Amino acid sequence: MLVKEAAHDSAVKHVTGAAIYIDDIAPVLDQKYVAIGGSTIAHGVIVSINLDEVRHSDGVVDVILAQDIPGHVDIGPVFPGDPLLTSTKVEFIGQAIFAVLASSHDAARRAIGKAHVEYKAEAPVLDIDTAIEREFYVRPPHQMRRGAADQKLNEAGNVIAGEVCVGGQEHFYLEGQIARATLDEDGGVLIQSSNQNPTEAQKLVAEVLDIPMNSVVVENRRMGGGFGGKETHANACCCLAALFATRNKCVVVCRLSRRDDMVMTGKRHGFKNSYHIGFSNDGEIEALKFQLAGQCGNSPDLSDAIVDRAMFHCDNAYYIPHVLIDGLRCKTHTVSNTAFRGFGGPQGMVAMETVIDEIAFALDIDPLDVRQKNFYGDGERNITPYHQTVTDFTVPLLVDQLEKQSDYRKRRSAISAFNQASPVLKKGIALTPVKFGISFTATHLNQGGALLHLYTDGTVHLNHGGTEMGQGLFTKVAQIVATELGIAVDKIKVSATRTDKVPNTSPTAASSGTDINGMAALKAAEKLKRRLCVHLSESYECDADSLVFSETGVEVGSGKVLSWAEIANSAWLARVSLSATGFYKTPEIFYDRETASGHPFLYYANGAAVTEVIIDSLTGESKILRTDILHDVGNSINPALDIGQIEGGYIQGVGWLTNEELRWDSTGRLLTDGPATYKIPAIADAPEQFNVMLLADSPNAAKTVFRSKAVGEPPLMLAMSVFSAIRHAIAEATNYHAFPSLNAPATPEEILRCLTSVGGSTTK
Repeated sequence: MLVKEAAHDSAVKHVTGAAIYIDDIAPVLDQKYVAIGGSTIAHGVIVSINLDEVRHSDGVVDVILAQDIPGHVDIGPVFPGDPLLTSTKVEFIGQAIFAVLASSHDAARRAIGKAHVEYKAEAPVLDIDTAIEREFYVRPPHQMRRGAADQKLNEAGNVIAGEVCVGGQEHFYLEGQIARATLDEDGGVLIQSSNQNPTEAQKLVAEVLDIPMNSVVVENRRMGGGFGGKETHANACCCLAALFATRNKCVVVCRLSRRDDMVMTGKRHGFKNSYHIGFSNDGEIEALKFQLAGQCGNSPDLSDAIVDRAMFHCDNAYYIPHVLIDGLRCKTHTVSNTAFRGFGGPQGMVAMETVIDEIAFALDIDPLDVRQKNFYGDGERNITPYHQTVTDFTVPLLVDQLEKQSDYRKRRSAISAFNQASPVLKKGIALTPVKFGISFTATHLNQGGALLHLYTDGTVHLNHGGTEMGQGLFTKVAQIVATELGIAVDKIKVSATRTDKVPNTSPTAASSGTDINGMAALKAAEKLKRRLCVHLSESYECDADSLVFSETGVEVGSGKVLSWAEIANSAWLARVSLSATGFYKTPEIFYDRETASGHPFLYYANGAAVTEVIIDSLTGESKILRTDILHDVGNSINPALDIGQIEGGYIQGVGWLTNEELRWDSTGRLLTDGPATYKIPAIADAPEQFNVMLLADSPNAAKTVFRSKAVGEPPLMLAMSVFSAIRHAIAEATNYHAFPSLNAPATPEEILRCLTSVGGSTTK
């Protein structure tokens, strides 16, 4: 039976402050600190650099430029374009030009301000529209198609064109970007890093230092949040810390201040999504064309895959018989945007939910009716725009149950009555689904490894390639091993992720942490258990299949139970290996970019949410009154952790779609560079009534670990119900004069703009 009752392994440490993060490691006597000097213009050529005053600043030990890097300068994760330090051109304000090592973090930061860099400025491209007009891209466009979209649009009874702009989002993790480098006696480097991708950091540090990978170890015990921001953008701190450590033979910490972190590292991609839809009089979609234009920033980073995932998910839960999707990777002279929870999927799905609301508005029917009419179904109605067949699709069941449990129809009628009587305050409600593909779309990343030791006192040591960023991955993987061995969870210790224990790992991303690393750990446990069964059956002359494993030990026949210590010691004395490795690769994954078709996802995670909001039509303020969520996590490995992920993902999505606004000035300088100007959700932004339920009796049809389903990213998109509910409230406030062309985030200013642009009275 699956062990489900287990608290997060660091819960007490988090609450008491005992959890050790990189900046909590006690400094050694000669420890030094890094600060980074960045460009002060968005686009141009470096004419000269004078760092004399920097070098003579109090506490400064060393200063480096690009020419001081012994190996690779470019640390782009997939494609080139991300120099660790730039020496010729600059492409965003804050781009790293030089770095300083000093006796303290403050001394290093003070020294940065004494640099004199002369530029020849060039006009920057700062917005998506200009990039599209100039065909200014970081990577070539990509297209998906099925059927005859243009022809069917011409034949459709109803045709509408529109657009929705979706803003970016700052990760705003509690622990910023940080790395600590220590040298060993052989000249190797240990990097302790807040990093979702230790293997990539290991590779890039080795390349920058021009040393072999086996001379670099990257370690990560926990992160104070990652959300994708530490998948690639943690690597610069690792490389700079390692570079300074090897040059100066000392321990080095590279930690970005909150402002530097926000200015110098990437965010969620903003998108401008255009749509052209044809639909029947009863709301059935007949044809659809999308142009999804992502603002990638100044370099490719992970943008190719991110825009691809937006394209993969712009259908959300709906069958589109004739579809054409163009994905543009727009270059702007701003910081290179990067992975963020959902990895492009949310931006594409918002476009689709806007289309659904647009159809419902045009036909004057409930948007939920349009949603249900267009859900994926059976036969030819289960093929995606990229030609994958949708299976194990629980959205209709989720929506039906949630509609009843939340009294959606009754509440929508009550809201209409309330709005009739309320001249200023207007309510809105929406029920939206989520269908999110699970797997890395880069096939080779769908692999994981684990290392398992059983010691002679009956305790277990576990290591795997996944990283812990607060989501409870370590706890879940320990539960998986405990379930397979039948041992108590508290006898299993999961150690820090290290590249010298499990090599060549994939990033902890794409909601695949438990799927990949949990399955690898399960395979290691199965291997170890088979050895123990053979040993015990031979030693006690019993059938291996009759052995009963439990927390107290193993019953070997005739009621005799051996403790785990006795089992382990017996096996050790018999020279049975008590160490096992496990490896897992996700099956059936492929995507052919030439034909824009394939099977990029092992399965789909499903969920649904109903959100009720109220807006003030005079100020534009909005508030969430109630949220009901029903989410499908399959056979949950840990329901408490899963519910926590759903709640947290939803609230992070609320922030993205309502109040987290990124703003730049006309020169390309980020204006929202700290908590005074960038607002993440607080407790007052949470729903007054918040109900979260897990779908019962829904094992994953795919052969995942214990038939569970991923829960990391999908819940973020449940917040689309907030956005649609606000749009409903705006329509109510304006007597449905025109479709509310609401953009995200729906800040008070944006709501007022939308109210004004729609026109009409603010009374019903």
